[in-house]
Amino acid sequence: MRISRRNAITLMAGAPALLLTRKSRAQEVVPEIEKGPFDGTREKLTAYQVPQWFRDAKFGIWAHWGPQSAAEDGDWYARNIYIQGSPQNKDHVERFGPPSKFGHKDICKMWTADKFDADHLMQLYKKAGAKYFMSMGVHHDNFDLWDSKHQPRWNAVAIGPKKDIVGLWKKAAQKQGLRFAVSEHLAYSYLWWTVSHGSDQTGPMAGVPYDGADPQYADLYHEYSKEFLLPEPGGRAGAVGNRPVPLAWKQHYFTRIKDLIDQHQPDLLYNDGGLSYPEVSYHLVSHLYNVSARVHGGKVEAVYTSKGRTDCDAGTCVFDIERGVADQIQPNPWQTDTCIGNWHYKRDIEYKTPKRVIDMLCDIVSRNGNLMLNFPLPNSGELDSKELKILDEITRWMAVNSEGINSTRPWKIFGDGPGTQSAAVPGQRFNENNRKDLTGEDVRFTTKANALYAFVMGWPGKEASIPALALGGKNSVPRVRNVELLGHKGRLKWTQDAATLKVELPEEKPSDYAVTFKIAFA
Repeated sequence: MRISRRNAITLMAGAPALLLTRKSRAQEVVPEIEKGPFDGTREKLTAYQVPQWFRDAKFGIWAHWGPQSAAEDGDWYARNIYIQGSPQNKDHVERFGPPSKFGHKDICKMWTADKFDADHLMQLYKKAGAKYFMSMGVHHDNFDLWDSKHQPRWNAVAIGPKKDIVGLWKKAAQKQGLRFAVSEHLAYSYLWWTVSHGSDQTGPMAGVPYDGADPQYADLYHEYSKEFLLPEPGGRAGAVGNRPVPLAWKQHYFTRIKDLIDQHQPDLLYNDGGLSYPEVSYHLVSHLYNVSARVHGGKVEAVYTSKGRTDCDAGTCVFDIERGVADQIQPNPWQTDTCIGNWHYKRDIEYKTPKRVIDMLCDIVSRNGNLMLNFPLPNSGELDSKELKILDEITRWMAVNSEGINSTRPWKIFGDGPGTQSAAVPGQRFNENNRKDLTGEDVRFTTKANALYAFVMGWPGKEASIPALALGGKNSVPRVRNVELLGHKGRLKWTQDAATLKVELPEEKPSDYAVTFKIAFA
């Protein structure tokens, strides 16, 4: 799903700053945006405030689903089939033939979505406790999932499912009362697709150009100058790195995503990267917010996410940490985007356990974050049996414990116990694999109204001990007046002293994984 992990943030750093002004050359025009509170400048965007719905939502579900899902062979399939010797290249050649003859353009035709039922899936997602849902809009593969005005050949209405996938998802989300989000990954497409213009270096197809080099498919794979395709110093042809991107592409990118916003008016637009193109990026964010203000009677209800940490330091957007968790409570709402497996569907992959998902949800919410969790759909558009089981486990847990998740805010500290030391560097992406499952010694905290919620992250047995809630102590904890266990109807016995809060537990646990104490103070 992502540009080479280490280079994603700096991918466009080498592009020359081609600032657009009204005095610029004719082709360098200022992008037109919806009139409203924002004017396309970063200065104005510092006044942006995250809407209440996002602060309250906490849990969203994402369908990272598109034509690359047709092969059911995992992330970045469209790009990797053009890298000779890669696992996906080998699998592709064995199944479909060499990419010089059968490439991504042909895979797009295989995306059937023949069992896709947006209404049914959305009912499952709502039941699981999701408050917002995200559809993919366009991935790096340059294929739009809506009735695109500016990508007329390569979109889901023209080819493959022959349906407006984004529109169907939106209609289903609104029917269930969920906020609607769309992801866009288009900005890096221009660099991402360079490999499709190469050829095998060895074997029977050596030197035969891949289908990406065929001019009739330039609207999918892009047009490049010969100089652009030459190897970078110390690199190889088609490598992703610091290359200047033409202004014309940046303007086309703006036009495509503006069309997505205009047609579907998302509550959240997820950007798979940072605000990489100063020439158009701030105009795009401003357009999203101004459209939202028009739709909502002058109130900006939209969210734009960015993976550039400094992009969101002052207003502007919501910081998104891909497959990672912030190290501490953040002053502003933020989001983790992650997946139960690969981003694109992969056959026979080992998914995250429900325990791991619940641990992450509690941990992220305790630090003022939201969890956006991807359930990748296969070619058919129908969840597989393992995914359904994970979703059912989340549903069961949320039915008991969601009171401590929804519409909550952080407490004085996010948690206590040995697992608090496992968080990574602030804002570091891809740190989730360093995590260990939390245990009954680990606690996470949230607050709402006059209640404190303490998630004990594993069933501790006969008694739970929460040292962070010791009377007085470093957290200045007042005297506890009452303790409830969500999902348990009986009264509990508890004691609080200067060392800890101890709670006697019933014989039967009310839910698997974390259990939630609702605590009232005198």
